[in-house]
Amino acid sequence: MVTRVVKMTFRPEQAENFLKIFYNTQRVIIHQFEGCLKLELLRDSVNPNQYFTLSYWRTEEDLESYRKSAYFRRTWPEVRALFAERAEAWTLLPQ
Repeated sequence: MVTRVVKMTFRPEQAENFLKIFYNTQRVIIHQFEGCLKLELLRDSVNPNQYFTLSYWRTEEDLESYRKSAYFRRTWPEVRALFAERAEAWTLLPQ
């Protein structure tokens, strides 16, 4: 299993817009992309405009297929336009 963590900080006036995008896309990602086992959203306890997505994938290939998809290429720019800072991401493998 592969875990993908993405840290995103939004402009304060854009956090609600991000939540709308996330909840509209969450089901699509889980149900339409092979290998996506789970997708979670967490908010930082100190900075209310900072969010983390945790997605769990069966294989690295499944994650890469999603990241190269037309759906990702269409959705990610919408999210990126809301950022206050550049996103950070990590792909983690089990030990």
